[in-house]
Amino acid sequence: MDHKTKPRVVVVGGGTGMPVLLRGLKNLPIDLSAIVTVADDGGSSGRLRNEMAIPAPGDIRNVVAALSDAEPMLLDLFQHRFAAGNGLSGHSMGNLLLAAMASMTGDFYKGIKEISRVLNVRGHIYPIANHSMNLHAEMEDGTVVTGESSIPKQNKKIKRVYVSPTPVQPLPEAVEAIKSADLIVISPGSLYTSILPNIIIPEIGQALKETKAMVTYICNVMTQEGETSGYTAADHIQALFDHIGEGVLQSVIVHNQPIDQGVRAAYAEENAEPVIYDIERIKSMGLKVIEEDIIDHSKPMLRHDTEKLAKLLHSML
Repeated sequence: MDHKTKPRVVVVGGGTGMPVLLRGLKNLPIDLSAIVTVADDGGSSGRLRNEMAIPAPGDIRNVVAALSDAEPMLLDLFQHRFAAGNGLSGHSMGNLLLAAMASMTGDFYKGIKEISRVLNVRGHIYPIANHSMNLHAEMEDGTVVTGESSIPKQNKKIKRVYVSPTPVQPLPEAVEAIKSADLIVISPGSLYTSILPNIIIPEIGQALKETKAMVTYICNVMTQEGETSGYTAADHIQALFDHIGEGVLQSVIVHNQPIDQGVRAAYAEENAEPVIYDIERIKSMGLKVIEEDIIDHSKPMLRHDTEKLAKLLHSML
């Protein structure tokens, strides 16, 4: 298959849900692109961001690892986190490598491309922006909280999120990937801190409206304390609409099997519960609902199933 005939699939997101999705998609005969948030400000990522004035590398690192075909030992090294060492403690090797590459090439995105080449990455990885950005949340009570890692800790209802400094310059390649895609997938993940930071950038939202691609959203299976407590599936979608307007999504993928009591109990300790799929309300919003068993039942915690999702998304092409 030559490059021209391969369907173009773009995944937008960040956090823990995105790498799971990409691991399955990288083996398909598609032209795959990942557009990744750089608004993280916690841990190793946050420290490097502040000290080196680069976009946060953490979510990018996990995507590189997911799409890489390198030797397992090399990937383990890339994902290694230092437990001790003055200054090194808490840093991840991959974050340091990305920071080093950004420093050597003088450009964060160029650094990602070089690391991708070295680690034999399948597909293209685009940071949403090539510069550092901050995420802010305005709460229902009017207070404003700054910092991706601080927002969920407030345990308040979020009214909206926005980024600074404005205007954020999205990576032109990311905008182009959206415009020329055949299928765009908004990945599962933290709604306000991993998913929305990408699509609230005006040019990205505009590209999503203008693209000929079908845009689908993989809804979370569980609510998240401090972000989506009490949210149904339609509430997740409404939050997307509130931030970028209607008419962007065509379909939503939801999990259609009951969730094991043991798993529910483990999540209840984190004040998380299964997302209620209010199918009729979603349909009334003009969306097609795709119901499938998309969970990996071999895992103790709820994780989307890489292979099942890859098959499902491939069938949508």
